[in-house]
Amino acid sequence: MIAVIIPARYESTRFPGKPLALISGKPMIDWVVNAAKKSKLANKIIVATDDERIYNYVKETASGRDGESTKGKKIEACLTSKDHKCGTDRIVEVIKNNPDIKYVVNFQGDEPLMPGEYIDKVLEPLMTLEVSMASLIAPIIDTSELNNPNIVKAVMSKDGFALYFSRATIPFNRDNRRDLLYYRHIGIYAYSRETLLKFSLLPQSPLEIAEQLEQLRALENGIKIKLEVVPKAFPAVDKPEDIKIVENAMSGLSV
Repeated sequence: MIAVIIPARYESTRFPGKPLALISGKPMIDWVVNAAKKSKLANKIIVATDDERIYNYVKETASGRDGESTKGKKIEACLTSKDHKCGTDRIVEVIKNNPDIKYVVNFQGDEPLMPGEYIDKVLEPLMTLEVSMASLIAPIIDTSELNNPNIVKAVMSKDGFALYFSRATIPFNRDNRRDLLYYRHIGIYAYSRETLLKFSLLPQSPLEIAEQLEQLRALENGIKIKLEVVPKAFPAVDKPEDIKIVENAMSGLSV
């Protein structure tokens, strides 16, 4: 079983109620679930939330809303503990209660524009290369993103595995080379069940604490992360004013 699990927390510090905020007339969680439906590899979609409002909304609309098809995928809502510190912990609770899940994609609930095909892209290394953890990166085109600490940069080895992630500009271009490529990290992950359970038992690592980047815990503990390159990143919703940015982007996309 391959599951896309969408962590969705109501009490966001910057944007309370974010999963149910309306984007072009539909709650954001609708857009995220509909993107997940487009995956060809996933069998099941689970919204993992600590809030009954989100849970009830997903339960009521799981069979399809306004005539939308579920595309043959089972869509569920799971009510999880309110004590989890991050979405990964919420996902771990779900897979512990679903022993049939072999592979899982952590698909963030604030990424309404991320294409469903990105889910398949991040899953493919687990299916074909026998790696146990994968994520996505995209080329940085806008140089203003290089010095933005909210844009996480990534560097990788020749065989496509992550070497490091940072909020700083990496690599440092000492000689101002024009052929140097920069990549930004896209926060979607695919794991094997065993790797995710192992990861969840590891304490926070020094680099993770310094950069506030959870994926560094995996690297510091020897878990290799395969990186797949996709054409572009899409705007996510972090705060209320991001809604308008996403709506403007939607106007130029076929969604």
